[in-house]
Amino acid sequence: MKIIIAGAGEVGFHLAKLLSYESQEITLIDTNKESLTYADNHLDIKVIKGDSTSIAILKEARIEESDLLIAVTSSETTNITVCVLAKQLGANRTIARISNTEFIAHKDEIGFKKLGIDELISPESLAASEIELLLNQSAFNDSYEFDEGALTMVALSLSRTALFVGKSVKDAAKIYPEIRFVPIAIQRFGTQYTIIPRGDTLFNEGDNVVFITSEGGAQELCELTGKINTEIRNIMILGGSKIGYKTARDLCKQYPNVKLIEKDKERAFDLADDLADVLVINGDGRNVDLLDEEGLTNMDAFIAVTGNSETNIMSCLVAKSKGVRKTIALVENMDYFELSHSIGIDTLINKKLLAANTIFRYIRKGEVIAMTKLNNMNAELLEFNVKPTSKICNRLIKDVDFPRAAIIGGVIRNGRGYTALGDFRIGVNDKVVVCCLPRSIKQVEKLFL
Repeated sequence: MKIIIAGAGEVGFHLAKLLSYESQEITLIDTNKESLTYADNHLDIKVIKGDSTSIAILKEARIEESDLLIAVTSSETTNITVCVLAKQLGANRTIARISNTEFIAHKDEIGFKKLGIDELISPESLAASEIELLLNQSAFNDSYEFDEGALTMVALSLSRTALFVGKSVKDAAKIYPEIRFVPIAIQRFGTQYTIIPRGDTLFNEGDNVVFITSEGGAQELCELTGKINTEIRNIMILGGSKIGYKTARDLCKQYPNVKLIEKDKERAFDLADDLADVLVINGDGRNVDLLDEEGLTNMDAFIAVTGNSETNIMSCLVAKSKGVRKTIALVENMDYFELSHSIGIDTLINKKLLAANTIFRYIRKGEVIAMTKLNNMNAELLEFNVKPTSKICNRLIKDVDFPRAAIIGGVIRNGRGYTALGDFRIGVNDKVVVCCLPRSIKQVEKLFL
């Protein structure tokens, strides 16, 4: 695919990096020479210095031949303008990064597609939604819902007391035949290798395992692994950023006690005016005495979303040491993801990764409905819609020539999720959730064309 990215900031560079690894034809546009030079030296892409709202610059990037334009500059207005111009100049599909979530809530009413914008994404809104989902599944360190929870992906580390540690996948299935979850990826403790489990794959203590669960499966998984889905009532949020604001605003609707700590006095007063049901505290969240005074030890969850990754990580470690069961930290450095489990933080989230997950489904072949990359693992979860022409249609799963580096995690049919095994027959309009390593993606895509 020929893809043009407007904006070489943190989101734009990360997208260019991921896409260039897949041998996509990438053109990166920005006015910042330093950002472009770094991208040009480190990635196999084309860079153009200039204003992405310039028609001449867009034509230089051969916009009329582009399959996808992604506008992810820091300016919402610029992103919308670029997408409108690009569509008029012949771009096949456009995606705009925005910060005003009202646009997403009213996108059908406004008719953004008529204007030339195919999709709107807000990394801040995606992060706030991710936090809300993680609190709802508090026993797990990663979570993702397909079709409003018809199937749910959850990840956890296996403790010594988990009932299927030491057993193979096949043996565990015999012991628990009615179970409503299936393992789809395993990362061995202390390694960076991702395993797609087969029948003879063993579960080991310390494994980080990703499961697909149908309704009720998450609770079964908690019981078998000794995890507890703690009831969340008291939440402390560190940082009144856009993510902090959106998170507090959404969480106060369902949780009785939400506190937000913001260092900047003026910003704290603004937040207090907007968030009537949230207790806003003006103070430095790095001050442990302040956290203690505000009842950190009584919190069920601690969420650190300041603009500083190190502050977020350290404050979560303090919260963990004070007995807070669920900790979530926002980080910008992708390398920190590898440290999350070893240093004791439950979950790290990253805006760039969340935005990339949303955008990647437009790049995959076949009718991809949803997509997410697994944290800490070199694997993707893809939800495909089965068409009458798909090679997988009307066939039993066990009869499909499925690559070894991929696995079907579940199937959604008429709104209901199933953890489908070999004897399950795939039908037209089924939604199939597949976990696959990068080397198998193209082979999987061909099955759903």
